[in-house]
Amino acid sequence: MALLAKILTVSDSVAHGHAEDRGGRVVATALESFGFTVVAQSVCEDGIESVATALRALADRFAGLIVTTGGTGFGLRDLTPEGTRAVLEREAPGIAEAMRLVNPLGQRSRSVAGTVGQVLIVNTPGSPKGAEECLQAVIDVIPYALRLL
Repeated sequence: MALLAKILTVSDSVAHGHAEDRGGRVVATALESFGFTVVAQSVCEDGIESVATALRALADRFAGLIVTTGGTGFGLRDLTPEGTRAVLEREAPGIAEAMRLVNPLGQRSRSVAGTVGQVLIVNTPGSPKGAEECLQAVIDVIPYALRLL
């Protein structure tokens, strides 16, 4: 089974061209090192509807993993979990909990994970180091979950 992945960077500054997408690049490199083929990368602004719209488009006719990076903290515009929940059919709280346990700063994360159709969506922090650590914490479970989907 081919392991396919898509990446969504959630960031006002990246979406508007004011910052480089370091998080998305690190997530892509990490996923490829874990044996995934990254078939799409996109960027959207922070916000519930912008995240939900982008995730719906990425999940349409797709079977695989979608990793978001950014928008999982306590900032007023950090609404990735809410946008993700608007799309999910079922949550996978164990995945989000495992990611939070990997670093003491994980307590500041509001990340969620879950499924829609044949897609597993996982929120990771915008910090490149945090995103990579979170993926490493759960990468062993992801292929199993995708096979079941």
